[in-house]
This record gives sequence, C-alpha cells and structure tokens, in this order.
Amino acid sequence: MSNFYLETIKALDGRLYHLSYHQRRMEGVLISLGSKATYDLASLLQPPKEGLYRCRVLYSVSSCEVEYIPYIKRVVKRLRLVRDDSVEYTQKSANREALNLLFAQKKECDDVLIVKNGLITDTTIANVAFFDGKRWLTPKTPLLKGTTRERLLEAGIIVAEDITPEMINGFKKLALMNAMIDFDIIAQENRGDVIC
Repeated sequence: MSNFYLETIKALDGRLYHLSYHQRRMEGVLISLGSKATYDLASLLQPPKEGLYRCRVLYSVSSCEVEYIPYIKRVVKRLRLVRDDSVEYTQKSANREALNLLFAQKKECDDVLIVKNGLITDTTIANVAFFDGKRWLTPKTPLLKGTTRERLLEAGIIVAEDITPEMINGFKKLALMNAMIDFDIIAQENRGDVIC
C-alpha cells in the first residue's frame, strides 16, 4: 500500500464537489513520483445519483481504482493534543500507519490534534482552523495540504499562520475541514471543552 495514494471526493446526489482541487493534487503527486501518467477524474467518476457518498480513488503510477462508500460523518467534539516531531504525511498516501498510531493515543477523546516541532498541524482526518475574533487562522505547516484548506486559502476565507498549543485558549472558535465535511465549526467560545 505504501506506493498507493488517495483522493476522497464528496458526491451528493450524483454531483461531485471541488473536483479541480482533487485533480490538481493527484497530478502533483504523480509528477512528484516522476510519472507522466494521469487520470481524468471527471471521466472516471460516476457516483450514485442519490445519497451522500465518499468517492475513494486509490491510485498509483500504474493503476487507478474507484470505490463509492455511503458517507456517515464521524462526530468529533473533543481532541487530545499529541506530539510527534517525526510524523510525515505530505501526500495523501494510502499508508496511514503513522496517523493510526497517533489516533490510538486519543484516549477518551474523538480524535487527536497533532503537534509537530511545537506547532499545531492537523487532526488525523482534517485540517483545522481557529477564529481569533477577526480572522480564521489555519496552521502554516499542516501535515497535509487538504483540498478544502487550499480552496479556502485561495478564497481568502482563512489565513495561514504558525499556531502553538499555548495559543489555543485565546481563540473563540475551532473548525475542522476536509472534502467531506467542508468547514465544520466544532467549538464556539469554550475551547476548554474541546481539548481534553
């Protein structure tokens, strides 16, 4: 699995969301692998016409498979800070072993908020953003540059800055973002209830 990569694309009632961002990321991964191969997601994907699905595209330089999985949102209300200065996940790899090991440290929480080299990065399934009362800030150095994060940065809705664990209590809101949940505010006003 280490040579396979993923794109997870939201499909609702047959409509694919933000496909150009997934196409661009997939092409970037293939180029980084020295491959001239490319896959056209628009022609490959034919999601069911009714319901909410996670289109899971598993690809390598030599193959591409598509699976449609009915989507049920994982409820995330509480995050545990975990530190790992060696974790790497710059490309959306099918090998999530490092993230799974961190997730196993969540204890009574729903997921972990990963701290690397003293800076907040991501959870195991989403990029994060914090509202300071004026702006939504997202970590400048996430583990993975997610497609929703990239889209919101380009639109000027969020701003990338270094965020330390010590800054968390000064924020007013916390949001998670990924292709399936878009921008999901999980905490307002009382972050003490979120970080466990």
